[in-house]
Amino acid sequence: MKRRIFLKGSLAAGTLAVAAGAGMLTPTRVLAATWPKAAFESKTEADALNAFFGTSEVEQSDQVSIKAPLQAENGAVVPIKVMTSLEGVEAIAIITIKNPSPYTTSLQVAGAGGLYSTRIKMGQTSPVNCYVKAGGKLYLASQEIKVTVGGCGG
Repeated sequence: MKRRIFLKGSLAAGTLAVAAGAGMLTPTRVLAATWPKAAFESKTEADALNAFFGTSEVEQSDQVSIKAPLQAENGAVVPIKVMTSLEGVEAIAIITIKNPSPYTTSLQVAGAGGLYSTRIKMGQTSPVNCYVKAGGKLYLASQEIKVTVGGCGG
């Protein structure tokens, strides 16, 4: 009995390998999104929003929250978490206002929950704006993060 299971498994694996090698098993949807080059190259917050979301019309929402340190000891690795209870989340973006290129990072989601955790780089103390696109609208939560050298303030 074990020999039959082994032979069936080997036949199935061989068939899949031949199909993949012939190019018959190609993904119907590419998993990686295109690089938002225009958003990363923009020098203002409004330009970055228009490049990534297609709009800069935003409304404040208490359903979007940020968990980040009030004071970051090292601006090179500032942990930040964006959470939302909104339904139909399409994308999440983080913009650091005083960075030379304010558009910091983003995530496009399809049918997933509204949670994005990452580490960002900050050159100086700055407001950090987190945007969530849900249901075709753009929502905002903001927090100022103070960047210190060695945690001594400044």
